[in-house]
Amino acid sequence: MKKLKDLLNYFSKKELILWFCSVLFITVFFCIFDRESYLTLAASIVGATALIFNAKGNPMGPFLLIIFCILYGIISFGFAYYGEMITFLGMSAPMSLFSLISWLKNPYSKGKVEVRVNRLKNKEIIFIFVLTLFMTVAFYFILKAFNTANLIMSTLSVSTSFFAVCLTFRRSVFFPLAYAVNDVVLIIMWIMAAITDISYVSVIVCFIVFLINDMNGFFSWLRMQKRQEN
Repeated sequence: MKKLKDLLNYFSKKELILWFCSVLFITVFFCIFDRESYLTLAASIVGATALIFNAKGNPMGPFLLIIFCILYGIISFGFAYYGEMITFLGMSAPMSLFSLISWLKNPYSKGKVEVRVNRLKNKEIIFIFVLTLFMTVAFYFILKAFNTANLIMSTLSVSTSFFAVCLTFRRSVFFPLAYAVNDVVLIIMWIMAAITDISYVSVIVCFIVFLINDMNGFFSWLRMQKRQEN
C-alpha cells in the first residue's frame, strides 16, 4: 500500500489524469471496434504507461517500451506490416534495451531515478541523420523484397523510428518529438489498414494517445533540461 502511495505521489495530478484518460480512451475504443485482440489492448496500455515514465526521465520507460515493442511486433506481423515487425523486434526493442542501460548509467544525481539530459554536439547530430538516411534506403529494398504492405509509409516508419531511438539512447531532449513524428506516420499507416479491417481503429487510437503523450514528454524534458542546467 505504501509503495502504491509513493508511486501516486511520484506523479503530478496532471500526469495521473493524462495516464488515466489515455488508458480509458484506449479501452473504450477497443470495446467498440475490436473486443477480440486483447494483445492490442495490452500493448496500447503498456505503451501509454511507458510514455508517462519516459516523460519523467525514468528508466522504467525504456524497460516498458521493450515489452511494447515485442507485443507490437506480433500485431504488425498479423497484418503483413513486416517493416513494423522487423523495426520493432529487430531495432526498436534492442535500442530500447541500450537506452535502458544508458539511462541507468547516467542518472541526474546519485540515488535519483531521473536521467541526466544530454545536449548533442553538431557532429553527432549529423552522424545520426546520415545513419538514418542509410537505414531508410537499406530498409526500402529489404521491405520491398518482403512485399510489405504500404511500402513507402512502412519505410518512413522505419526511418522516423530509428531516428527516435537514437535520440532516446543519447538522452536528447528532442527524442519525444521524434517519436511524435513517428506516431503521425503510424496513425496514417493504420488508417490504411482499418480501411480493410475496422478492428484496427483501436490501433489508430493507440497511436493518437501516444502522440499526445509524446508531446507532453517533449515539454516535460524541456523543463527537466532547464532545471538540471540551472
